[in-house]
Amino acid sequence: MKFHCSYKWLLPVMLLLGCLQANAQVDLGVRGGISIPNLTAGGSESNPLNTGYSSRQGPDFGIFGEYHVSKLFSIEAMISYSSQGGKKTGLQAFPFPPEMAPALPQGMPAPTYLYADFESQAKMNYLMVPILAKFGWNLGPTSPLRLYVDAGPFAGFLLSAKQVTNGNSVAYLDEEGKQPISPPQSFDKTTNIRDQLHTFNVGVSGNVGLAYIFGRNQIFVEGGGNYGFLNIQKGSANGKNNIGAATASIGYAYRICNKK
Repeated sequence: MKFHCSYKWLLPVMLLLGCLQANAQVDLGVRGGISIPNLTAGGSESNPLNTGYSSRQGPDFGIFGEYHVSKLFSIEAMISYSSQGGKKTGLQAFPFPPEMAPALPQGMPAPTYLYADFESQAKMNYLMVPILAKFGWNLGPTSPLRLYVDAGPFAGFLLSAKQVTNGNSVAYLDEEGKQPISPPQSFDKTTNIRDQLHTFNVGVSGNVGLAYIFGRNQIFVEGGGNYGFLNIQKGSANGKNNIGAATASIGYAYRICNKK
């Protein structure tokens, strides 16, 4: 994937430029935790396929560089792996398969959707490159604790996307599950849906955290989230969705360039 080559030098270049400053103060760190993503219906193009999602869980981790402009303000650049998507459980719609036409009542036209009781997960993974404005305050003149908030835009690049379904169920004509038209059938299937989605997105992300500083080291915990502004689907047959996730992370940073 070509964007790896385009962006993998972003963080080292930023840190090098920062260290060349006479009064540079730069931290390099790693963070990792969980992403709790969900898919929200985008705009007015809602249908039974793109609505009804709930949150799933996945990994969220990355590396970052932080350039300190002042004691209160810094700029943070990050490269992170972000789990996105959502899940549905229970009676839900799926596109009408042409092979089930003989099961329809005589003379009935093929419906757009059928319904069945199964689990479906949209599992998407992105490489995200956020640039964050960060404000922090020490909790006392000599306290090692520092509270901070950060926010800013991100560029997101789709790495993989799969629709994973599981379960056995009768197929129904109606969303209430009162008009069965087939015996129980397996819904165990994994489908690569990357070609159906746009590979680029932009959005905003932010965090609130608490850091413990000792010497040139710090460990921190933070919670935050992200939201993509662009609809992820290329077409409109499956409706339109936006990505977004809540995140919780722990991390470590080391001050590689100290103020002279």
